[in-house]
Amino acid sequence: MRLASCLLGSQPVYGVVEDDGIAIISTVLGERYPSLRSLLAGAADGQLYRKIDHAVASSPTVALSEVTFLPVIPEPQKIICVGLNYTPHREETGRAPVDYPTLFTRFANSQVGHEAAIIAPSASRHFDYEGELAVIIGKQGRHIDQRDAEDYIAGYTCFNDGSVRDYQRHSSQFTPGKNFHASGACGPWMVTADSVGDIRAATLVTRLNGKVLQSAVIADMDFSIPQLIHYISGFTQLEPGDLIVTGTPGGVGYVRKPPIYMCHGDCVEVEISAIGVLRNPIVDEAS
Repeated sequence: MRLASCLLGSQPVYGVVEDDGIAIISTVLGERYPSLRSLLAGAADGQLYRKIDHAVASSPTVALSEVTFLPVIPEPQKIICVGLNYTPHREETGRAPVDYPTLFTRFANSQVGHEAAIIAPSASRHFDYEGELAVIIGKQGRHIDQRDAEDYIAGYTCFNDGSVRDYQRHSSQFTPGKNFHASGACGPWMVTADSVGDIRAATLVTRLNGKVLQSAVIADMDFSIPQLIHYISGFTQLEPGDLIVTGTPGGVGYVRKPPIYMCHGDCVEVEISAIGVLRNPIVDEAS
């Protein structure tokens, strides 16, 4: 099952994506669950699919061309990102192995949806791509055992962790370079965990203007998804709709010779075989 948040006209809605259409289930569920995040929270008792199946039967379906995609979870409580989680990427940055995940946060307004413009900031020309898998949490949890981690996953989506490299390296903390307004993207939709199968077998590819620049298998992560959920839930309470963005493979732009950065007029795609393609044009920040 594929779930998406979007605008229908100017109205925020959410629905189930089927072929080239989307069943707007928020017309049925929206009074009680005004957002996809609230639906996940309200269905944390395991009744998500029953609620959705009931709603689909009574919901209008519109063409995908009639909606504007939003980030899958437009206003998550937390976006927790993992740095240097594939050995080729860690090695290309010249960093040594670590015993614990390298974590940083993104703000909700730093992400846009599928097909929306990612903004290349006027403050820098060192704007890099990072294709990643994002895990969407489905129920509240703390101190989650690795063996139970999958029970807390609602689904998966694609993420582009757009990175302003010079700002990222201003200090040992990554936050400034990872949080420029509308510098990243999330989508196009969430594929529910039951529909994905073994996510570790999925492939992740990042293309810039049609050229493949990153390619990896999800299983190549240094810290697995259960390890990440266990570690992160040890210091913060995970909530429905929270995102864990699991790291990027090797092949980022700034280590290339010459470096490759995103700029106005480019098109970047992040494709994960079990999910779909997240596609975004790059535009300059308005002066």
